[in-house]
Amino acid sequence: MVPVIEPENENYRVIVLSPDGKDILVIPDGNQFALPSVKVPRWQRVAENLTEAVKTDWGEEVVCLFETNDFQEPHRTEIHYQAAEHWRTVGVPKSPTRWIPVESLSKESMTSADEYLAAQRSRVQCSEGGDTSVVGPFGALGWFKELRTWIDGVLEPLGFHFNGNFRELNASTAFSLIRFETDGPALWFKAVGEPNQREFAVTSVLSRLFPGHVPGVVATRPDWNAWLMREAVGPLLSDVKEQTLWEKASAALAQLQIDSIGHGAQILGAGAHDVGVTALSKLVGPFVETMARLMEQQTKIQPAPLTRTQLRAVGDRIQTALETLEALGIPESLGHLDLNPGNVVVSPERCVFLDWAEAYVGNPFFTFQYFLEHLRRTVGVNSVLEERLVSTYRSRWESMVARPAIDEALNIAPLLALFAYAAGTEMFRDMGRLQDPQFAGYLRGLARRMNREAEVLTTGSERCTPQVVTRPT
Repeated sequence: MVPVIEPENENYRVIVLSPDGKDILVIPDGNQFALPSVKVPRWQRVAENLTEAVKTDWGEEVVCLFETNDFQEPHRTEIHYQAAEHWRTVGVPKSPTRWIPVESLSKESMTSADEYLAAQRSRVQCSEGGDTSVVGPFGALGWFKELRTWIDGVLEPLGFHFNGNFRELNASTAFSLIRFETDGPALWFKAVGEPNQREFAVTSVLSRLFPGHVPGVVATRPDWNAWLMREAVGPLLSDVKEQTLWEKASAALAQLQIDSIGHGAQILGAGAHDVGVTALSKLVGPFVETMARLMEQQTKIQPAPLTRTQLRAVGDRIQTALETLEALGIPESLGHLDLNPGNVVVSPERCVFLDWAEAYVGNPFFTFQYFLEHLRRTVGVNSVLEERLVSTYRSRWESMVARPAIDEALNIAPLLALFAYAAGTEMFRDMGRLQDPQFAGYLRGLARRMNREAEVLTTGSERCTPQVVTRPT
C-alpha cells in the first residue's frame, strides 16, 4: 500500500470585512475578484500564521473571527475559509487589492462560487443583528474594539498603556488567545469555551492561591469566560535542554503541589477533575467494559485486540494499585493532566505552570509521571538526568511523606497515571467521540499500555520506555 503523504501547508482564503461589515478586501483578477490567499503550515496555529501572512503579503492587520466551511461538500476540504475583521493598514500589499461593497458581489464577479458563498455567509454570521447568530462572543464584528476599550480601562490604574502591538495566536467564536504589548509588562488575553470552560474558574482560583507558580490574573470578564494575565518571563521548558532548568521545574512542581494540600475543596469547586482514589475506583468497571466493546470493534489484525479476560485482569491490577496508593497515605493535591514542557515557563528566578484546563485533585505523582515522559521526548532518554529529577522531586516530598511510601507510589504511578488520564477526564464516556475510528484507536492504545504496565507490576519484568501520552485532537 502506498502511504498517503499529507501536504506541508493548508490553503486558506481570508474574508477580510470592514468593521461595519459593508466592505470586503478582494484581489482584482481580470474582470473578476478573488479572496486573499494564505498558506498555513500544517499543525501550526492558524490564527497566528494567518494574521502574520496577511500583514506581510497584503499589508493589512486583521483579527481572525472564525472558520466557515460548512457550506461545502464534505469531500471538498482542500481550501479553508477564515472570516476576519480589518483592524488597520500597516504596509503595501505585494499585489494590488481593493475594498468593494459586499452587496456588489455576485457569483459571476468572483473567480470561485465557493468564495462568493463563503463571503456572504461570513458577513451574515459576524454582522451584529444578522439573521444567523454565532455561538460565542468572538464571532461578531466589533468585539476586538470592545476588548481594547476594556483593556485600556484595566491598564490605566496600573500606570501603563497599550503600545498598539498585539499578536493573535488562537481564534474561534468561543476561544481566544492574544498577546498585547504595553509600555510595561506584556499581557495575555485568554478566553475559553466548552469543553475547556472550567479553565476560567480554575485559573482564577489558582492565581489567587499560588501567585508564585501561576500567571498573575490582572482582570477577568466572566461574561466571556476570559481573563487578562501578566506574561511569565522566561523560555518554555520545551525549548531548553539545560539540566538545571529541568531540575528547577521538577522542584517547583513538587513545591506547588505541597502548597496546594488543604485547598482541594476550593480547586474541585472551581471545576478541576476529581481523580482521587475513591473517584477512580468507581470508574474501573465502566472503563473496562467500554474498552472491551472497543476491542471487539477493532478491524485491524495487528496489534491484536485485548480480550475481555485480559482487560478484566488489567482492571483488577488497577484496583489493587489504587488500594495500595490509598494505604500509603500520600495527601491529595493539585495536579495537571496535560503537563507538558510547552506549559511550563522556566527561568533561574521562577517557574510558572500554564494552561490549567486539565487541572485535577488527586495523587500528585501522576503529574510527575507525565513530566518524566515528556522529558524523554524533549531531550531523549537520559537516565542520569531522569534520576536527578526523581531525586529532586522526591526530596521535596520527603518533608511530607516517608521515602518508602514515595518510592512505592512512583513504582505504581505509570499504570495509575495512564488510567487517571483516560478515565479521570471521562473521555471514554463521550459517545460522540467513540464513534470516531481515530479516537477509538487512541483509547485502545492507552488500554494496551495499561496492560503492559500491569504486567510489569505483576511479574516484575523490566519496564520499557513508553511513548508520551498525547491528547487526541
